[in-house]
Amino acid sequence: MARTAIGCEPLVGSLTPSKKREYRVTNKLQEGKRPLYAVVFNFIDSRYFNVFATVGGNRVTVYQCLEGGVIAALQSYVDEDKEESFYTVSWACNVDGIPFLVAGGINGIIRVIDVSNEKLHKDESVRLWNVQTGICILIFAGAGGHRNEVLSVDFHPSDIYRIASCGMDNTVKIWSMKEFWTYVEKSFTWTDLPSKFPTKYVQFPVFIASVHSNYVDCNRWLGDFILSKSVDNEIVLWEPKMKEQSPGEGTADILQKYPVPECDIWFIKFSCDFHYNAAAIGNREGKIFVWELQSSPPVLIARLSHAQSKSPIRQTAMSYDGSTILSCCEDGAIWRWDAIPT
Repeated sequence: MARTAIGCEPLVGSLTPSKKREYRVTNKLQEGKRPLYAVVFNFIDSRYFNVFATVGGNRVTVYQCLEGGVIAALQSYVDEDKEESFYTVSWACNVDGIPFLVAGGINGIIRVIDVSNEKLHKDESVRLWNVQTGICILIFAGAGGHRNEVLSVDFHPSDIYRIASCGMDNTVKIWSMKEFWTYVEKSFTWTDLPSKFPTKYVQFPVFIASVHSNYVDCNRWLGDFILSKSVDNEIVLWEPKMKEQSPGEGTADILQKYPVPECDIWFIKFSCDFHYNAAAIGNREGKIFVWELQSSPPVLIARLSHAQSKSPIRQTAMSYDGSTILSCCEDGAIWRWDAIPT
């Protein structure tokens, strides 16, 4: 278990907006009455950077952001199980570049949807798997695994072997797939039944950090640093310093803190633009805080609020260049904010 370093105070951002970029509401869409838990832009394919997806209840919906604040509904997938409640969604693609949507929820089942023909592509249990073949490659569990539900996973932006996960055991864990990579490669050429693939267990992470004292519901890599949040009204930027000879051990140096008032309930997730220049996060009062990520100390770019936006924001989505911010809310609403041209 990594220790949190002491003796060096983190830099805390000011809640006075710099007004480097101002936004205005350009649309509000009421998808239904059930809570929306996730919204995400497609950063996989540059042809579809203005396409996004939401999940709520047993529904996955795909939209497109058009000029003038218009939001066009493109397609919708409704799970056959009416009791399903999706909590997360992500974009992926097959080896031919065909866009897929990956959604998971309360049933512990991942649905992979081929959005090119609006059909269910694969239906697998939660593992690291090959979306092209449906093969379960690796299972991250065992002696060093999470001791409660996992709430967020992120792949390192440049190290293909490394991922970070966090969850309801209050920890962030960093895993390495390097010694298992031959199995990832083998999954693309496997010709037998997927169920016969020699799935491997990754039992021990290379780093375990207790930066937070409560549920950790969102984490993202920022280079080799990690952004994470809990229910403490802030996002934390920290550096994992690992001991090469002692896997799982090391120190976590907290570098910066990004305050987010009234963000003391769990399952509120932040988002970043494609280049990680900024992060946007909502709170339980329907407000959004946009923080600059490439500055020290932290700089608040904008604080967004609207008289009719009062419901908790479960997740935001920033567009490729950060000029559009979406939020999905507990009351089933989607809000669109666009940057005001300077």
